[in-house]
Amino acid sequence: MLQIAADSKIMVDQLRVLEDMKSAISALQAKIAVAFDLAQRQEQADAGVPASEQGRGVATQVALARRESPNKGSRLLGMAKALVTEMPHTLTALETGQLNEWRATLLVKETACLSADDRCAVDDELAPDTGTFNGAGDKTIIAAAKAAAYRRDPRSITQRAAHATTERHVSLRPAPDTMTYLTALLPLAQGVAVYKALTNAASTARSDGDTRTRGQIMADTLTECITGRRQGFSGIDLQLVITDRTLLQNDSEPARLDGYGTVPAEWARNLLTPNQPGTDHSPSKDTSTSNPNSNAELNIWLRRLYTAPTTGELLAMDSRARFFPAGLRRFIQTRDNLCRTPYCDAPIRHHDHIIPWSQGGKTTLTNAAGLCEHCNHTKENPGWSAKPEPGKRHQLTVTTPTGHHYSSTAPPLPGSAARSQRHHPSLANA
Repeated sequence: MLQIAADSKIMVDQLRVLEDMKSAISALQAKIAVAFDLAQRQEQADAGVPASEQGRGVATQVALARRESPNKGSRLLGMAKALVTEMPHTLTALETGQLNEWRATLLVKETACLSADDRCAVDDELAPDTGTFNGAGDKTIIAAAKAAAYRRDPRSITQRAAHATTERHVSLRPAPDTMTYLTALLPLAQGVAVYKALTNAASTARSDGDTRTRGQIMADTLTECITGRRQGFSGIDLQLVITDRTLLQNDSEPARLDGYGTVPAEWARNLLTPNQPGTDHSPSKDTSTSNPNSNAELNIWLRRLYTAPTTGELLAMDSRARFFPAGLRRFIQTRDNLCRTPYCDAPIRHHDHIIPWSQGGKTTLTNAAGLCEHCNHTKENPGWSAKPEPGKRHQLTVTTPTGHHYSSTAPPLPGSAARSQRHHPSLANA
């Protein structure tokens, strides 16, 4: 094991050596991933799997082995194939530490629209293993790759730009302090137009005496334009899970908001008790630091969900139906929060039988798991299996075609950590 040196110069040398080792390991992982893909395809071919279906589930196995999400696993496998089969100079640069994994990924990404021959030609032209990118940052590498790719195949680059408009989308991810990042990928003209409209609205409001900052006005205007309400969430089921002690006794146990994660107790109570007496909700007042949920049109629905006093597990429900009824799906959604495949944080899209219905699996809460669409389809491939396991909280084990086992435990609900000292069931609000 490498010991930390006492001399500052040697410490810097150690950092460089370790960085080179990380790059070399990344290159080796790429080679192993490609070899594993070929081996799996051959095994599937020997088992009679149609050629069009061979290779399914390989990326997810790579992801599990590297403790990454299935989506990241697909990108890692794709990059590995490009490096090993089409970009030998970039692979050599990665092996020797002249490029790190991220910058090798940038080169792969910027040449993705090229044919294999053109990609090889760009790799040869740039030849990163000759020190082409010594001292170069990400933007320099991207610019060089784009220019070389355009010289090789301008038509593909143009088509790629035209195709990019079909990939427009909106995404949401958590930010610190009960905030979120709402991101929109838009065509250039539309993106500029939206931003211009928001800045104009902010300028107008500020000139009329609005005391909010420009950023606050732009954010509030965006919310109001899309939802029709300034607070934006009236009539929408926000799925807030909170203990009875936090709700009724001012306990400090945090709550959980599905789609976001843990939120402070006081924030959760404010969400459920808008328009407190004495709170000024006039339109001109900046409410960013007072009750964030002050909206007279907000409708609150309370749904009681009882949990076991010692484990924090939601109490079981049963059904004889093949498809999970709405109430049971709501339980699964609340219990699992995100896709139950290890390392996958994707939103739940399917409520699935862990042991398939066709194999005698029952439609119960114990035999249910919330999965994203990709993971649900992956587990249907030959060699994959899953089974529920006993435990304080809901557990399941995923087994891959190579016989490796990966365990998944449902996330703890609010208050579960303290339940060993409190012996009465808890009330959740969804």
